[in-house]
Amino acid sequence: MTALGDPIDIDDRTVLVLGRELDLAHDQPDVGNALVHRTGDTLVLVDTGVTTAFRAALRTAADRVGPWSRALVLTTHGHPDHVGNNDLADDLGVPVEHYVPARDLDQMRDPESYWVRSFERIAWAAPLPAPALAAKVVSLFEPMRPFAAATRTYEERPLELIRIGSLRFTGWTFADGAVRVLRSQGHCAGHVIVHLGDCGVLHLSDEGNGACGAMYDADQVKIQAVLGSVARLFEEGEAAILTDGHTFALRRGAEAVSHLDGLLEQATALQTAALGLTGGDGRVRPSAFTVRYAQAVADGGVGGANPNPMFTAMMALNELAELGLRPEPGEDADTPWSRPALS
Repeated sequence: MTALGDPIDIDDRTVLVLGRELDLAHDQPDVGNALVHRTGDTLVLVDTGVTTAFRAALRTAADRVGPWSRALVLTTHGHPDHVGNNDLADDLGVPVEHYVPARDLDQMRDPESYWVRSFERIAWAAPLPAPALAAKVVSLFEPMRPFAAATRTYEERPLELIRIGSLRFTGWTFADGAVRVLRSQGHCAGHVIVHLGDCGVLHLSDEGNGACGAMYDADQVKIQAVLGSVARLFEEGEAAILTDGHTFALRRGAEAVSHLDGLLEQATALQTAALGLTGGDGRVRPSAFTVRYAQAVADGGVGGANPNPMFTAMMALNELAELGLRPEPGEDADTPWSRPALS
């Protein structure tokens, strides 16, 4: 068993600080893993999690990888389990830069509205009306300080073409190229992944959060594309250790490739199962579809960071959209979905 803030030493300059799982029934927020790394005299923090206990664990890890005289704080995306301690950048006592994705600024400023939009879609599966449920969920993530005095968006820097092995990404480089921030934008609109060249770590953050993205702003094709690209980096020896936002362990080499391939296989299997569940005419009611979809998820051994009925319902709606179905006109969140007429 692991505990919140436990460190996994990757090398003498790199630590994965472990978060914890979401437990809504016990009002426990999830906390995303964070990476603490030193390249030269620069401390690199990838995500900051949430809670004061996790903040203290980050400071301890930063002391372990020292010495450093400047700092770089990188936010992979705007979800509250990854950004609550971002103002730690102001407390490091050295010159610091902090970057966040521009496309996630709105949800970082107003997380309740983001979650209302997410929960409105699944009103038939939620225990409370969307505004009340969003307020309850967001209230779990305290203290919430997503911005520091040094905060800027990645997009304020010139976009770069980044070549790693045979692959080409777009994003931004830092620390003389030792730190590469690669745009992925699958799990949510602004998501990035991070490659640490000094130690060979590829941090997926939440792009590896199961076979189907649950959020309303998730892009399944981008999730699948980045999983395939990262697998290639491992096959070519350009990355050696895979970490992510919610797996409390490291994956190396062939094990990382197998894991990534497994996620892609699950994604294709789930979409195939969903196609069969829509029936002959392709007209389904979301609540009924979700019951059958949840069984397909269980039968396929599909995991993820938040295995609960609400997130399964969110996945189910995204799966229907991937199949080309759209909600029919109506105010009811459980109005049937069907394929638009072609003529």
